[in-house]
Amino acid sequence: MERRWISESPAVWTAVKARIVGRAEPGTFDGRYAEATEGDLIPGEWWRVEEDGRTVGFGWLDVVWGDAEILLATDPAHRRQGVGGFILEHLAAEARERGLCYLYNVIRATHPDPEPVRAFLAKRGFAGSSDGRLLKAVTRDV
Repeated sequence: MERRWISESPAVWTAVKARIVGRAEPGTFDGRYAEATEGDLIPGEWWRVEEDGRTVGFGWLDVVWGDAEILLATDPAHRRQGVGGFILEHLAAEARERGLCYLYNVIRATHPDPEPVRAFLAKRGFAGSSDGRLLKAVTRDV
């Protein structure tokens, strides 16, 4: 099994994104993804993860005030197989490459099950901040 990190530029909504991101439980991601149609341009920088030619996850980042807001989505059939960690490692590398200082994630108040996400990020060195973000300095190890 070979995992590949593939940049998508420009980022557009596809059937595969609809399957992995668009079908996430309501409240997990921004509502605009549920409304997107194939071919729509979507904000942020996106990458997909492929295993043996099949897309198993997505990572994306938006640069805000010199930090990288990150989001990731894994195909439900491939969860707990290291795909999320793979995405996180690569997002950190992308942030380092851009000279950014921090990775951060905001778990939406509408997220249907926030604790596993919080635990996943905490296990990888993210810490809560006073404004509700989960934050990690961009270093060599994520």
